[in-house]
Amino acid sequence: MSADLQMNERDATLGDPYGASEDTRLARLEQIIRSIPHVMEILTTVRDLDLPDAWLVSGGIYQTVWNVLTNRPMLHGIKDFDIIYFDGQDLSYEAEDAIIGKVNEALPEWVSLLEVRNQARVHLWYQQRFGRPYRPLDCAMDSLTTYASRTHAVAARLTQDGRMLLHAPFGLANLFGMRLVPNYTQPNPETYGEKAERMKALWPELTVIPWDNA
Repeated sequence: MSADLQMNERDATLGDPYGASEDTRLARLEQIIRSIPHVMEILTTVRDLDLPDAWLVSGGIYQTVWNVLTNRPMLHGIKDFDIIYFDGQDLSYEAEDAIIGKVNEALPEWVSLLEVRNQARVHLWYQQRFGRPYRPLDCAMDSLTTYASRTHAVAARLTQDGRMLLHAPFGLANLFGMRLVPNYTQPNPETYGEKAERMKALWPELTVIPWDNA
């Protein structure tokens, strides 16, 4: 049996909520992230810019894992790398735009794939864009609880001493099990359905739990 096959079999057990511990899943996620140079470049740059409460979240992480699990190119299906931060002292668009410019300047190769947003001001524009209210958040990680899918709620950051911090409020079993599971915190079945359709087309192995069947 090849080493690659052994790795795939081990990863398969991580998708079973009872087949592995969450600590094991966190360790494997860190191993995957550290093995992908462009993800580490983004994490290192965000750390070095010293943005307040800044994290890489969502697609740049879970889609990278799916590409590893399915032996696809590392940028397959990745629409953007979401970088979030929390600055409650200045909620102006101008301040956020300045941070976006700073990140873009530091990561010129990835500008077209970067999505930088201050989570402290999302509630100011969310209803106008999506047609429903959004409560003010308390911190960057508070935003993960509002994602359309629990599977997408995953975040990573590097500390100054090189440690990796990971956060997944709903756990990582669905990520490793390639299951898209709704999150009812925000009433957005339309967004979930749109994302599910796109994800399924890109990763046919994905199991999509319908919004009304979760």
